[in-house]
Amino acid sequence: MANFTPLSALAGGVLIGLASVWLLAANGRIAGISGILHGLFGGLRASPPGDRGWRVAFLAGLLLAGFAWLAFFPAEKSETGLIPLTLAGLLVGFGTRLGGGCTSGHGVCGLGRLSLRSLVAVIVFMAAGMLATYVMRHVL
Repeated sequence: MANFTPLSALAGGVLIGLASVWLLAANGRIAGISGILHGLFGGLRASPPGDRGWRVAFLAGLLLAGFAWLAFFPAEKSETGLIPLTLAGLLVGFGTRLGGGCTSGHGVCGLGRLSLRSLVAVIVFMAAGMLATYVMRHVL
């Protein structure tokens, strides 16, 4: 709780929600990152060439926003090396494909579309997170 920042968390959540609704309403596209990445790099099943522009712009905006944030609010250095972080990212990507989407994609975009599949996924994600927290804090 030492780094709990409710106002910035609320503002970020509202902006993410508004952006995902805007993308869906304006372009008929879902702002799920795993789907956007898969459509861009998914090989034979990738999106047609005319569909790649918005995907590249969306991902570039995410990266640029992250760098802009760091320019104004420098982060502390991570004690974790590049190789473990890369491996962790690849495992998360594998899990995302296996689960049919990422937690934020199901939680923000799926629930916003009233998807039953996303509701089940979010319930499973939350239950697994609560169980893992309980085990880490009270069992181990």
